Amino acid sequence: MDSSAAFDKNTVEFVTVAAEYCAFLEQIYDKKPERVVDVLCKLLPLVYLKASMLRSLEPEGLYLEEFVTEADYEEIRMQLAQKLGENDDYLEVFVEDMKYSDTPVRKCISEDLADIYQALRNFVQSYRSGLDEVMTEAVAVCAEGFRTYWGQTLANTLRAVHNVRYSSELNPEEPFYD
Repeated sequence: MDSSAAFDKNTVEFVTVAAEYCAFLEQIYDKKPERVVDVLCKLLPLVYLKASMLRSLEPEGLYLEEFVTEADYEEIRMQLAQKLGENDDYLEVFVEDMKYSDTPVRKCISEDLADIYQALRNFVQSYRSGLDEVMTEAVAVCAEGFRTYWGQTLANTLRAVHNVRYSSELNPEEPFYD
């Protein structure tokens, strides 16, 4: 496996954005719902862009530890669901089940964002090992996950978060600035 992928400029930038996404979700308990939605509208496109620039590598099958526990996942999901309230649900059209259904498929922003969190937190923690082989495998696994699952989830969820931000009661009069 090409260990230079672990130190590629695009990989390092992706690690930075992925870590920022995870840190933000881990600290939303004291943030206003408007602030959470506003930041997500900015972070999600960055995560997508940086993930799309990762090298396409085939995972070697090296065991990577799962760092996100079920309790961690559920805490993130519940915090997001609480912040989003009734805005958490959205109708999804880009799912396989839609082909065979006469009724819309209901999804939850909080669950989608927690799924992305799980993939990114596991990636970041593996990357932090500092071991070339583990770091490279983490890049390969994360890039493959982006192509096959969480990239589409992110794109779909961004549409829903955008809708919450710009067409709901969460829409602030003034934009947020740090």
